Amino acid sequence: TLKQYKYKPIMPKTKRIKRSTPTSASAPYSASSRPSSSSTTPSDHATKSSAGTNLIAPNTSLGQHFLKNPAVVTAIVAKSALKPTDTVLEIGPGTGNMTVPLLQQSKHVIAIEYDNRMVREVLKRVEGTAEERKLQIVQGDAIKTRFPFFDVCVANVPYQISSALVFKLLSHRPMFRCAVMMFQEEFALRLTARPGEALYCRLSVNTQLLAKVDQLMKVGRNNFRPPPKVESRVVRLELRNPPPPVDFTEWDGMVRLLFNRKNKTLRAVLMTKPTIRLLEENRRTQRALRGDSMDEEVEEKNAEQIIEEVVNMEQWKDKRASKLDLDDFLALLAEFNKRGIHFA
Repeated sequence: TLKQYKYKPIMPKTKRIKRSTPTSASAPYSASSRPSSSSTTPSDHATKSSAGTNLIAPNTSLGQHFLKNPAVVTAIVAKSALKPTDTVLEIGPGTGNMTVPLLQQSKHVIAIEYDNRMVREVLKRVEGTAEERKLQIVQGDAIKTRFPFFDVCVANVPYQISSALVFKLLSHRPMFRCAVMMFQEEFALRLTARPGEALYCRLSVNTQLLAKVDQLMKVGRNNFRPPPKVESRVVRLELRNPPPPVDFTEWDGMVRLLFNRKNKTLRAVLMTKPTIRLLEENRRTQRALRGDSMDEEVEEKNAEQIIEEVVNMEQWKDKRASKLDLDDFLALLAEFNKRGIHFA
């Protein structure tokens, strides 16, 4: 009994023998707390490590949904096209289901994990294996953590940080070869949406400006524990090299403004009093900072007049942001800049 175990510690062997036949769910924790014996085979160790993940309760408030289907894991790793010399950045390794095959196919894996329970679990899975020395874990918030150099990024992304993570990767330097990431299906489809489609948005335009995006595979919700409310998709991002010759801050300022009401005409969006006031202030600030002299004709016009001229040009008249492609946005920004209008 419990009382005997507490007050008769001279009889531990019998109790330990009795407690060493637990259920399959608790066995890995018992095994991992002891030094592994020489009779334990690698497959035994892998089985125990894999089963051990079942004891960890996902924290859904952190967006944790563990990918449990080995076939999906294998497919994602294969689509990453890893080389033996690669350094891999894994964001959100969870219990390590994807970390182990990444370690087996690369030179080095740097895993960023917010949850210290997951950090311990991943370390436990590789303890005593050939992959242990190839793994580096950084505990922290992936959005706030400075990314190291890496060749390939692989991630099962918590949905609430998807947008911030994409933009952080797009601005990361030095450039990496590719990022293979799993997102909520709607978010993934936004990344590749085209003009005129319902999901076409600022995220679509900014991502496609800086990267080539490919949809790789769809992943059903039942491949996760616990199942999320929506389906998922895996996408690959490859940064455009060289990057487009545009000031991204100003580009994003214009795109953000136009997509606030993407189905309104450019004139309806830009000819509001707050927007005119903002662009006039930007115009004066840019002129003061650069000390540029401007044409007399342009100098005589205020921001409102310049905007009116541009949006009434044949190629922009009655046009809406939801129907413009990348070349259209680039041409529109160039036209405004030429006339002294800036969006940052």
